Amino acid sequence: MIEIDGAYLEGGGQIVRTALGLSAATGRACRIRDIRKGRRTPGLAAQHLKGVEAVAAVCGARVSGAAIGSKELEFLPGELAPPERLNVQVGTAGSVTLVLQGLMVALAAAARRTEVEVTGGTHVEWSPTVDYFSGVFAWFLGRMGVRVLMLDAVPGFYPKGGGRVRLEVDAGRLAALTLTERGRLLRTEARSIAHESLAKAQVAERQLEGVRRVLDVDAERSDYVRAYSVGTAVLVRADYENCRLGASALGRRGKPAEKVGAEAARALKSQMASGACLDEHMADQILPYLALARGESEVKVAAVTDHCRTNVWVIEQFLPARFTVDEAAGIITCRA
Repeated sequence: MIEIDGAYLEGGGQIVRTALGLSAATGRACRIRDIRKGRRTPGLAAQHLKGVEAVAAVCGARVSGAAIGSKELEFLPGELAPPERLNVQVGTAGSVTLVLQGLMVALAAAARRTEVEVTGGTHVEWSPTVDYFSGVFAWFLGRMGVRVLMLDAVPGFYPKGGGRVRLEVDAGRLAALTLTERGRLLRTEARSIAHESLAKAQVAERQLEGVRRVLDVDAERSDYVRAYSVGTAVLVRADYENCRLGASALGRRGKPAEKVGAEAARALKSQMASGACLDEHMADQILPYLALARGESEVKVAAVTDHCRTNVWVIEQFLPARFTVDEAAGIITCRA
């Protein structure tokens, strides 16, 4: 039984997601204590619980402590054998991408094809948007041997959620990744979405105007969507020969549309100026896959965050892989 301190460093739900994904991938049981200890509402929230249930479903795990508010969880995985189709109902605006974070680690190790449908929030605070997941995260996994195909995506904003993503995950043998040089910049693009009720105010177009005030883009797209709650979002992306960088921003009542676009563009411009191959969010998300791949991986990241440091610590509890982090140079090396 691997003992995990849920209050370690960053101390959030990421510890639960990474630990359970790796528990399923390795077959090693774990106990997580002091879950989200430093948060305003400690313990498992509804979306964390759905993530636990999703990972348990792909490995036949026996779980104790799986309840809202629980501060300790025991996870005893069985055989890693994902079903051909898996459906997860997060409910309201709980983040679908955070549920997918832990689940994807397990599916990558299973090396088989699975169709996954998750309903909940697709564009919500403190989590990657579905656009980032499909346009950046999935691209990197494809480089490593895990093909992720987005079959359908219906937006769901806070507070009602009700969005849906349906994707096919076809995992092969994970390959090590070396990304320290970007190559030349191929293209920059921006996608702006807004609830259909905001079309008259041209909110989606004005978000793109905000992007253009900060960053020249080669391509742009705006869409008005149906959703249970009113919301908006922007994703700005830079595609290089060897990598992709992305940045998102969300709209909210009282926040000018132009400011939303400018916020995303400034974030991407900062990542581009860093010389990194992985933006600061992708930097921590890629780490479990580097550890599961055979061989040595080396990546240049925009920033080494507490999320990165926390993930390194959790991963090394489960796997013989060892990380070296050069924070000054932004280089993370993994020997697996």
